[in-house]
Amino acid sequence: MTTPQYQALDTWIDAHFDEEVRFLQEMVRVPTDTPPGNNAPHAERTATLLKAFGFEAESHAVPATEVQAAGLQSITNLVVRRKYGDGTGRTVGLNAHGDVVPPGEGWTHDPYGGEVVDGKLYGRAAAVSKCDFASFTFAVRALESLKAPLQGSAELYFTYDEEFGGELGPGWLLDKGLVKPDLLIAAGFSYQVITGHNGCLQMEVTVHGKMGHAAVPDTGVDALQAANKILSALYDQNTLYRKHIRSQVKGITHPYVNVGLIQGGTNTNVIPGKVVMKVDRRMIPEENPAEVEAKLQRVMREAVSDMAGITVDIKRLLMAHALQPLPGNQPLVQALCRHASTVFGEPIEASGTPLYTDARLFCERGIPAVLYGCGPRTVLESNAKRADEHIQLEDLRRATQVIARSLFDLLS
Repeated sequence: MTTPQYQALDTWIDAHFDEEVRFLQEMVRVPTDTPPGNNAPHAERTATLLKAFGFEAESHAVPATEVQAAGLQSITNLVVRRKYGDGTGRTVGLNAHGDVVPPGEGWTHDPYGGEVVDGKLYGRAAAVSKCDFASFTFAVRALESLKAPLQGSAELYFTYDEEFGGELGPGWLLDKGLVKPDLLIAAGFSYQVITGHNGCLQMEVTVHGKMGHAAVPDTGVDALQAANKILSALYDQNTLYRKHIRSQVKGITHPYVNVGLIQGGTNTNVIPGKVVMKVDRRMIPEENPAEVEAKLQRVMREAVSDMAGITVDIKRLLMAHALQPLPGNQPLVQALCRHASTVFGEPIEASGTPLYTDARLFCERGIPAVLYGCGPRTVLESNAKRADEHIQLEDLRRATQVIARSLFDLLS
């Protein structure tokens, strides 16, 4: 019955695809490296481009004191509200984040150039997740081009705090009562409809010893030696996780702990008196975050309990809960899986991912959310957060069609 409308949506997106690519290029060309996290200029540029489409973006600047306390420079979150009929139907939110890790080294393309080469668009955040600024915007534009009777609202949420946990992005909008959709589609992958993901605990672990001259090592207490014992204990946990803890969520395997940063010591000839480590613990959806944190703290403290003069301070940096599938997500899952399978010509099903995202913040408030957007089969494929990050333009085109078709189903 609705096949002609789906075809009309696909045709509009095909006809405007060059414009969509140019829009994404503009998104990539405004840096949003986080840190330092000066993201307001990108929001300003996005709002200007959206206005040219007839979309008025509400600009919600997070107070500078809150932003600076989080170690960032500026955040302005954008909200676009599009109401259909009398506006009494369901509200479907679409959320993508503009902040991204710095480009790093090894690029063969300008990380802020938005170059198109061999059907790929290169640039930092091309895949995670400025591509979904484009897919979500053009899906809504395609939907409205039908001039079909619709009921409810589509809302775009373009936020700038995913890399630091999302509390000043969607979390801030939700806390202020600025957004409250009935359903949410968050930036994701073209070949999966993500209904669950891992949680993440991040901690700063400071190991205190006592500085001493290397020529007389007994005058000091070696914090690095203690840190080494903590590292060994943490990595032993990974062996236990692989053997004994498995997730039942498709696409997720087991927990994992990683030490991503170590700093310490003052010079080659000085016994290190202090070492700081940053620890990242990925939690499967079945785990209890409070129990995970308590257990990991206990493991680290016990590792150095026999070392006189060593003390350990542990500070939580982030507690991101897992994305839990909510019963009300079925309209999203059914529409996205059905249309993705049709448009991509292969079975595309609901699954989980070991990543963590700020979409969890919606589910924590009882709002069913799934991840779907323009993205590769795997993070590695697109070089996301690596040199030469890119997106396949054909994935961008087809993901936009899937989202537009799904919005039509949800708002008809």
